[in-house]
Amino acid sequence: MALEDQRLPARTASYEADPDAVGRVLLLYSGGLDTSVMLRWIQERYGAEVVTLTVNLGQPGEDYGVIEGKARALGARECHIIDARDQFASEFILPAIKANGLYGEGYPLFTALGRPLIAKLAVETARRSGCDTIAHGCTGKGNDQVRIEATVATLAPELGVIAPVRSWQMGRDEEIAYAREHGIPVKGGTEVAPYSIDDNLWGRSSEGRWIEDLGHPPEQDVFQLVTPPERAPEDPQEVTIEFERGVPVALDGHRMGLVRLLEEAAAIGQRHGIGIVDHIEDRIVGLKVRDIYEAPAATLILTAHRELERLVSTIHQNRFKRRLDEEWAYLVYAGLWWEPLRSDLDAYMEAANAQVSGVITLKLYKGLARVIARSSPNAVYDASLASFAESGGLFSQSAAPGFVELFSLQSRMAWRVRNRS
Repeated sequence: MALEDQRLPARTASYEADPDAVGRVLLLYSGGLDTSVMLRWIQERYGAEVVTLTVNLGQPGEDYGVIEGKARALGARECHIIDARDQFASEFILPAIKANGLYGEGYPLFTALGRPLIAKLAVETARRSGCDTIAHGCTGKGNDQVRIEATVATLAPELGVIAPVRSWQMGRDEEIAYAREHGIPVKGGTEVAPYSIDDNLWGRSSEGRWIEDLGHPPEQDVFQLVTPPERAPEDPQEVTIEFERGVPVALDGHRMGLVRLLEEAAAIGQRHGIGIVDHIEDRIVGLKVRDIYEAPAATLILTAHRELERLVSTIHQNRFKRRLDEEWAYLVYAGLWWEPLRSDLDAYMEAANAQVSGVITLKLYKGLARVIARSSPNAVYDASLASFAESGGLFSQSAAPGFVELFSLQSRMAWRVRNRS
């Protein structure tokens, strides 16, 4: 069915826009095929004015002047470009560092962290621009629809939401045909990128094409950010990362702002093939999917942060925080950035990171980032106590037999009970 022949979808949720009440729409606009088709289609089908918003979270290679020019050529009444890199780094990535934010033991949450900020900025821009509706290009199979719509519904219940890609169930061929018919430029000319890409300061994800075939090994053309490890330099490189209260503040001894530090760490990691993750993921909509992630900055910084945290915390703090880290990552992945439990967990993360100061040295070589040195003024570590040749001070080897006697008591008794015969 042609896009022009499709009826506007009926509302199934309270925050969805009433088609008859849509007059001025704030469109989250990337300049790609989906959102460009949406820009024209919303004007035609809703008879609405469209205002675009493009948010810079550190996507490499974007020309925001070109994106704005394309939006205006397609009829946008206003075009807003917001450089949110500093806010993204300090208010979203930094909490993820302190919480060792990984979902499913592999995904560093870069898209999940970016979406609530984009949606928050959309709400603010929509209100300033007199919009009654926010439109996004998420599909019904992904998590981004939850992250964006939950944010809008939480922060601005007076605004409606429309999601044309989801409600139309558009295919690529249909979109391309519509674009050609309406004179909408397609990136790359007649060819559409084979992968669905999302990237920012913290990493890059790729979906589609062969990636959906679980038996297919990675094609080299997917790696546009990180050097494939087999082509990485033959000589290893050592890099030091310094933290103050859980915040990365210096790289190789040079102090710098967080955005620059993330960019420099990414560049170093990219060169050495660091941060490639081939991941099977449980989406919150019930699907299992395969994603290819390239996260050089996240891999370096999270590896160093976890190691420093282990050094300065007790065994009980480390065991407990791992469970909280997992819960924090799940809430963020699930699009519940505004859930009170997440901010409650943040309060604990701040307290837990109060002692996380020091320097971690990593050796990078062909895709591997290995910790080789650690130092911290707050280390719960004493070289003399750790030595097998030394005794005294806080540790008495003569007390060890009594400890073994009591520590193993219940286990020994239980074994005897179960083996009485």
